[in-house]
Amino acid sequence: MGSGQVTSSVPSGPSEFQGKHVTVAGLGVSGLPAAKALHARGAIVTAVNDGDDARAREQAAELEALGITVRLGDGATLPEGTELIVTAPGWQPDKPLFLAAEQAGVPVWGDVELAWRLRGPDAAPWLAVTGTNGKTTTVQMLASILKAAGLRTAAVGNIGVSLLDAVLGDEKYDVLAVELSSYQLHWAPSLRAYSGAVLNLAPDHLDWHGSMDAYAADKGRIYEGNKVACVYNVADPRTEHLVREADVEEGCRAVGFTLQAPAVSQLGVVDGILVDRAFVENRQKNAQELAEISDVDPPAPHNIANALAAAALARSFGVPAQAVRDGLRAFKPDAHRIAHVADVDGVAYVDDSKATNTHAAEASLAAYEPIVWIAGGLAKGAEFDELVANSAKRLRGVVLIGADRALIREALARHAPEVPVVDLDRTDTGAMLQAVTEAKRLARPGDTVLLAPACASMDMFTNYNQRGDAFAAAVRELGA
Repeated sequence: MGSGQVTSSVPSGPSEFQGKHVTVAGLGVSGLPAAKALHARGAIVTAVNDGDDARAREQAAELEALGITVRLGDGATLPEGTELIVTAPGWQPDKPLFLAAEQAGVPVWGDVELAWRLRGPDAAPWLAVTGTNGKTTTVQMLASILKAAGLRTAAVGNIGVSLLDAVLGDEKYDVLAVELSSYQLHWAPSLRAYSGAVLNLAPDHLDWHGSMDAYAADKGRIYEGNKVACVYNVADPRTEHLVREADVEEGCRAVGFTLQAPAVSQLGVVDGILVDRAFVENRQKNAQELAEISDVDPPAPHNIANALAAAALARSFGVPAQAVRDGLRAFKPDAHRIAHVADVDGVAYVDDSKATNTHAAEASLAAYEPIVWIAGGLAKGAEFDELVANSAKRLRGVVLIGADRALIREALARHAPEVPVVDLDRTDTGAMLQAVTEAKRLARPGDTVLLAPACASMDMFTNYNQRGDAFAAAVRELGA
């Protein structure tokens, strides 16, 4: 872990944009507030967008009414005179617009970078979270803990609340709980969090980043310039490696979280108790009890890890132990995250439709035994051998749905040939009811029927929420 005083965290004043030609790439959740904020600070703004649908035209009209130029259906051409691009996070680095910007020497920022630079002199510090899985839950837990400590805070960033709105709004915060995606971090070169955490790293979005190394490097940007703590996952050595590579402020510490008994400078679990050996006096000998496993909802292993990461960030900000316990008790997870739907004939039905990749599905499968697993959908280039091999001993049976189910079926044939598999070749609205009915046939009292698809949902459903709702509706119909 390198050290050296960071100077680039000093925010730029609004006058920096007066008369500057700025191109905003992409409308949507981030582009609209970015265009408005820049226009309000005297920038000459042109907004460009690939799409030209009804939603884009509605947003374009809103910006044009302010005097902002909008080009719909052309997100590839660099507008003449552009001095800065502010991009929506999802736009890939290899787009023609960015290649043209590179040739012209034009810098590219994301909305997070813009928000960071527009912070006022008394701006709230950021406690930042990234990782392949668990980001939203961890940030919500963190916000709940901070609120329990009496701090003015909000969960913002990739969680759906624009950082620009949080930074530029009238409400004053003591600290912000910030979820950051790898896309957002890629376009945020000067971000310097108070403390940051990488929860885990597994192959994801490799089509966007180009390689696992590039993906990990963008995640690791969250540690750059940290002041107090770089929080890493002891069970995932790659996260600790990113801490060692980071250039941080003098005195910043590496703080691990683990499901085992914690070593010095770690948070962990002892006899069902979450304990802190990082932010205590004489941590060589002492540990502080924070909460019980039963205070975490649901108490699945990966969710305990989320709670420990949230606690570490909160403790780095000086939050007392009781606020950790009270905040975890008050926290209720979003829908479709290992949510218990019902018990039918002695079998538990659990909805983890949010497990849209293999890493999330493996964590979900590790929480139960024996399992009838409902899986499948759009694989997004994923491979399933490791997931199936690691989970095979827990499986009572498997029901496969979705476009890429054959990939999972083949992995099951290689690594769990004795497990019965039902392969459903249908994508209509009744497919989920049939899947749940087949799962009920395979299950025995004491089993868990687990929807943890390890795949995206868009082949059959609008999103993972609709998929989870369909599962819950099928379970209720079964129970009736």
